Amino acid sequence: GPANYSLLGQYHTDTRARAMSIHQTSYYVGVILAGWLAGYIADKLGWQYSFIIFGAAGIIWGIVMAFRLKDKEMPDRHSRLDRESQKPGIFDGFKTVFTTPTALVLTIGFSGFIFVITGYMTWVPAFLQEEFGQTQAAAGFNSMFWTYLAAFAGVLLAGTLSDKFAVRDRKVRMVIQGVGLILGAAFLFFVGSNMTLWLIYLCFAGWGFFRAFFDANIYTVLYDVTPARLHASCSSALITTGFAVGALAPVILGAMKDSMGSLSATFPVLGAVWIVCGILMLIVSRTHYQKDYDKINR
Repeated sequence: GPANYSLLGQYHTDTRARAMSIHQTSYYVGVILAGWLAGYIADKLGWQYSFIIFGAAGIIWGIVMAFRLKDKEMPDRHSRLDRESQKPGIFDGFKTVFTTPTALVLTIGFSGFIFVITGYMTWVPAFLQEEFGQTQAAAGFNSMFWTYLAAFAGVLLAGTLSDKFAVRDRKVRMVIQGVGLILGAAFLFFVGSNMTLWLIYLCFAGWGFFRAFFDANIYTVLYDVTPARLHASCSSALITTGFAVGALAPVILGAMKDSMGSLSATFPVLGAVWIVCGILMLIVSRTHYQKDYDKINR
C-alpha cells in the first residue's frame, strides 16, 4: 500500500524517484489482477464473495507482515535518550504538512488525485457494462488493464526523468507531477463521449500513462520538504487526508449521475479536478519548493 513508501526513505535523494517508481509497478500489477479477479468472482459466485475472499487475503497478509517486518537498526551513535527526544507526537506530521506550503499543496494535489482515481475505479466498470454490455469480469479487467499497462511504462519513465533533471533543479519533480495531472485530465474529457470501444481503451491508457507522472514523485517531493524524522508521520498525514477526500467520490459522482442521467457526464468533472490541482502544483513548484527544501537542508 501507499504507506510502504516510508520504507524507501533510506535511498539517496538523487535516485529515490526511480526506486519508488520501480516499487510502484508491483501495485499496478496487483490492481490489474484484482480488477479481473473481483469481476470473475462476482460473475461466478456473487459480489459478496469478492469481499469475503479479498478480505480474507488481506487478513492473512497482514498477519504475515506483522511477523516478518523488522525495525531498521539504528546506528550505535544514537543513544536511547536521543531517540526518545526525537519521537514525534501524533499530530506532528499533520502540523508539518499543513504548515509547509509545498507539502500542503502536494496534499491537495494528492487528494484530487485520489478523488479522481476512486471515481474512475468505482464507475468505469459500470460504464463499460452499461454502455458496451460487458460482463463484470470483462469490465473489471478492461477498466484496469489498459490504464495500468500504460502506467507501468509511465511510472518508470517519470521516475527516471525526475531523478535526472532534479540534480540541476529540484522543483522539476513537482513540475512533472503537475504536467502529469493536466495531460492526464485531457483524456478524461473524451471518455464519456460517443467513441468506439478501442478509442475508449486508448483514453484509459493515456490517462494511466500520465497519472503515473504524479505517482512516481509523491513521496520524493514530500521527503524533500519535510524532516527525515517525520517522514512516516507526514506520509500518514498526506495519505489520511487524500483518502478521506477520495472516499467522497462515489457519493458525489453517484449524485451527479442521478441528476444528469448518465455516467458519461461525470468524466469531464474528474478531468477538471485534475486540471485545477495540476495548475496549483505548477505555481507552488516555482514559488515555494526550493525555499521549503532549503529550510530543512541548511
